[in-house]
Amino acid sequence: MDTAIPPATGPDDGPLGQFVVPATVSLHEQRPRILKHGDTFAVFDHNGDAIGTPGSTDGLYHRDTRYLSHLLLSIDGLRPILLSSTLRDDNAMLTCDLTNPDLHDQTGGLSLGHDLIHIRRSRFLWNGGCFERLAIKNFDDQPRRIRFGLTFAADFADLFEVRGATRQHRGEQQAPVVGSDSVTLGYTGLDERLRQISLCFFPAPTELAGGHAMFEKTLAPGERGSIFIVIQCDPTTSALEPDRSFFIARRDSARALRRSSSRAAAVAASNEIFNEGIRRSISDLYMLVTDTAEGPYPYAGIPWFSTVFGRDGLITALETLWLDPAIARGVLHHLAANQATTFDPAADAEPGKILHEVRYGEMAELGEVPFRRYYGSIDSTPLFVMLAGAYLQRTGDFETIQRIWPNIEAALGWIDKEGDRDGDGFVEYGRRTSEGLVNQGWKDSHDSVFHIDGSLAKGPIAIVEVQAYVYGAWRAGAGIARQLGHVRRAIDLEAKAELLRKQFDEQFFDEELGTYVLALDGDKRPCRVRASNAGHALFTGIALPERAASVAAALMGGSSFCGWGIRTVPSTEARYNPMSYHNGSVWPHDNAVIGAGLARYGFRNHAARIFEGLFDASIYIDLRRQPELFCGFARQPGGGPTFYPVACSPQAWAAAAPLSLLQSCLGLSFDPDKAEVIFEQPILPAFLDQITLFGLSVARGTIDVRLTRGGSGVVVETLARRGTIRVVTMN
Repeated sequence: MDTAIPPATGPDDGPLGQFVVPATVSLHEQRPRILKHGDTFAVFDHNGDAIGTPGSTDGLYHRDTRYLSHLLLSIDGLRPILLSSTLRDDNAMLTCDLTNPDLHDQTGGLSLGHDLIHIRRSRFLWNGGCFERLAIKNFDDQPRRIRFGLTFAADFADLFEVRGATRQHRGEQQAPVVGSDSVTLGYTGLDERLRQISLCFFPAPTELAGGHAMFEKTLAPGERGSIFIVIQCDPTTSALEPDRSFFIARRDSARALRRSSSRAAAVAASNEIFNEGIRRSISDLYMLVTDTAEGPYPYAGIPWFSTVFGRDGLITALETLWLDPAIARGVLHHLAANQATTFDPAADAEPGKILHEVRYGEMAELGEVPFRRYYGSIDSTPLFVMLAGAYLQRTGDFETIQRIWPNIEAALGWIDKEGDRDGDGFVEYGRRTSEGLVNQGWKDSHDSVFHIDGSLAKGPIAIVEVQAYVYGAWRAGAGIARQLGHVRRAIDLEAKAELLRKQFDEQFFDEELGTYVLALDGDKRPCRVRASNAGHALFTGIALPERAASVAAALMGGSSFCGWGIRTVPSTEARYNPMSYHNGSVWPHDNAVIGAGLARYGFRNHAARIFEGLFDASIYIDLRRQPELFCGFARQPGGGPTFYPVACSPQAWAAAAPLSLLQSCLGLSFDPDKAEVIFEQPILPAFLDQITLFGLSVARGTIDVRLTRGGSGVVVETLARRGTIRVVTMN
């Protein structure tokens, strides 16, 4: 995904050790509760606390800095007992139901039995703030005076520090500013920026200091009371009273969520577990989508990647293009606005290249990590052109494409020049400084590209899927150019695509392996390794038709398909490790891309099998949420998948994977010129007998469609039609 998650060891690691995430704590074991809005996200435990133990990711984060590192609720000095902890289906609100433990007086006698005071914590994020209400009720038959405590701290740690980076020097922590009902904590970084967090309370605490607040509540039998808390990152204006601002922010956030999610088509099926999973996928997607100046952009994932990533945003947009084209439009505009225009070796930037990653934290500002505005991904640029072509085919939106045509041409120019370092027709990567990423494809851990004997490949490296993306970019660029009237340019790009397809087959297909090699190294020696990367050649259509069956068989064979999905590397290969990040694990987005490729070549049943594996895995996953990845151990009867300890969850391209696989199974496409929704040889996976799609849009119409398993296939039925639009079924 990015910045080398697995621990890096060995002489070839270079500086990557400072970017890895040490797997000292299992995120899956903690099963944290995640909230996000805009550039702010929060990680809490099931009680709604942020304990902040060593190695913990708990806290409130804003623009790559952990502002709040500790938040702990107590009742008479003890931690409340957890009753339940739930996220709303739309991820908008975290609700934690708590109760009191047995409380004792100073003599040791029981002063209050357990389960008599109920506390409901309701919390959400909005515009850089965390809003909370503690609703308290006394269920005892006599009045009770209860003392509630809230301890808090702000370490203002850079996200890369939280991830494990060690800094020799830090900035200066500011003295707390304590008022009657508020506390402000601050930190001046070495970048000379003051970062602050304010905590405001209503009613005013009975005791307030720089690290704790105390509240005393006397409640009659059956009486309710409330405490409101507003935590604001970098407050700019004086806030309303916390009780008023809680309800106003709740109203505004609900309206904004409805506006954004209402763009999407809706999905309902005959399987309720699938419905739960698909609702969570769509909710995760819209939680991660952030409104930028250029439009909506799906941030990559939480906790490590809650920012703009080029590759992730592009693939997520491709996966969801049928559902909500506005996401693709936002991704295209934002990446076009941030396209490289100059050479900058420290950022691996070259004119025309598309962004890899943006960071806003102190370490990025100071250059302690190279990701302030970093372009070190080899695939973002061709994927940008591919998305532009797919967006035009999906929507017919010529205005958007005409606006970014100079950016598309710049991207194509980069592919042709700087991308092809040695002029052999293939696009290679290699970092420009020792600080950049060693591997710059989507499998970017230090050991993800290797030879048949396990030795690491040395660059510049031409990775297999990037050649497929370049083919897709030439084809997409040609299609756009032709529709814009640039006929000579279209002919030139079509010729480039056909030449690349021929060269690719000659140098990447390995008859003995029965599939495409993983890469060509810097000496043009093939890395004769079977890997999931080969499935991406099916995705873009670069694979010759006569190769497709062999590639599909390699992907779906027992050494590769583990029962939950296709492994990144099959068990036959030298560096196979089902617990690794890229050498034997299962990534939902990778499987979705492969599924789309299999469907493209007519292997829709294989796509359905992949879909079934990921669906079966979701049965065992908290909240039915698809994680960034899980381990590639073989599926065992009666058991669930093995989880990867530091996988991000939610992750945008993983959340979108079931949506993409659904499209692949249904053979769903669109013709905006004819205002048609097309189902080509649709099938339903084994766990679905019926599925209904509401609000499919094309041109100026929307339609609701039901697909039902029948004796001879799938029956497609139009339920409702708005505007000039029709359904076409191709069997």
